[in-house]
Amino acid sequence: MIKETDGFKPREKLIHYGAEHLSDRELVAILLGTGIKGKNVGTLAEEVLKILDTNNYKTSISDLLSVSGLGKAKSTLISASLELSRRVLYPNRKKITSPADALPFINHYSDRKQEHFLCLSLNGAHEIIQSRVVSMGLVNRTLVHPREIFSDPLKDRAAAVLIAHNHPSGSIEPSREDIEITSRIKNAGIILGIELLDHIIFTETCYYSFLEEGKI
Repeated sequence: MIKETDGFKPREKLIHYGAEHLSDRELVAILLGTGIKGKNVGTLAEEVLKILDTNNYKTSISDLLSVSGLGKAKSTLISASLELSRRVLYPNRKKITSPADALPFINHYSDRKQEHFLCLSLNGAHEIIQSRVVSMGLVNRTLVHPREIFSDPLKDRAAAVLIAHNHPSGSIEPSREDIEITSRIKNAGIILGIELLDHIIFTETCYYSFLEEGKI
């Protein structure tokens, strides 16, 4: 991903590098176009992004309108963009055969300033049913419980889950807490009949897979 500090404005970066190189914040900023008095477009984009993360991108117009400075025009534009993206991205389910297959669905969280713990629900063929943010934490840790991990996959009738979280510190080495929660989630999944396929720790430049490292 091209850093936001490289001197290009989001629209210029998109033209020069392509949309895939922009951060989520920059993409939202392009949709917003401008900020308001006392709040530039970057700040407004961050506030919108926080709402989207909290609601796993299933965000209503009323949620968007709760952001100060976001009127009906910009709220409806964002809502329409999200729905179009959903229809384009999920006409067919993506099958996970390796950790690399999951990265396109999680790595846009790599630039977040807080840890985001994610869960992908998978069917018996290891195709993605749904991807969700389970919890958001502090700069260097997030707390998560197995019941939060499996709550939605149970409703999805998932056969397996893949969990992941970003490390804002830039290090991909799992902490003691990361290892412990992986073990707890794996054991809870065995009881529920839902396999833990992998736990991925990721940054903007690399990732650590518990599966690839033989830790699951």
